[in-house]
Amino acid sequence: MKTSIRTTLAAAVALGAGTALALAAPLAASAHVVVDPSATAAGAYTVLSFGTPHGCGESPTTKLTFTMPEGIDRVTPTVNPGWTIEKVVEQFDAPRKDSHGANITERVSSVVYTAVTPLPSDLRDVIELSLQLPADAAGETLAFPVLQECAEGQTDWSAVAEEGEEEPEHPAPTITVTEASADGHGHAVEADAPAEHDSATASTSGSADDAGSDDVVARALGIAGLLVGAIGIVLAVTARRGRKQA
Repeated sequence: MKTSIRTTLAAAVALGAGTALALAAPLAASAHVVVDPSATAAGAYTVLSFGTPHGCGESPTTKLTFTMPEGIDRVTPTVNPGWTIEKVVEQFDAPRKDSHGANITERVSSVVYTAVTPLPSDLRDVIELSLQLPADAAGETLAFPVLQECAEGQTDWSAVAEEGEEEPEHPAPTITVTEASADGHGHAVEADAPAEHDSATASTSGSADDAGSDDVVARALGIAGLLVGAIGIVLAVTARRGRKQA
């Protein structure tokens, strides 16, 4: 009887550990605000999909402010029924040339999404911004700070770690710009253009290139959890058969 109890407890512990590991997988992958670009080539048009986590504990999210790095002038926010949208414009001291050679006197410095109904802490949403990456930024890492304001408190996802340093507590979403691909005309190959050039692209992914390691860990934890749980079940079944044969 004691052996049976011990075997059953061991199986239960194994199964519980497996479940805990499996549940830890999605948590590990969604711990930060992450960004998933549809394209990363210098000069390419891309749609940035920002996955929003629970950044203020259990307090619902009321506003998200996305700050654009230098070199990005135009931004086309994707309409989201749960949010109102405002583009904040910055005036230049002197006109500048855009990627098409036209003179521009202002840029979109940030985009503000305000929740129509505060987003509960146990739910997530994906915000999409369409823009053109700087043509001369190949090899650079661009940071897109996000200020997450909640009913109570706020979290500023803006910290950028220096090379060799540990990841900060509230890192800014980042993407690394790759070399431009050239077509037969020598132009940068465009991915998904902003709304002025193409319709907004829907996305169901909230992961990011800079969070790739988190995704790998998450998957590994999930698989490990399932294996541990399966081993626990096998042990329980084997012990029960052994008792019946005895």
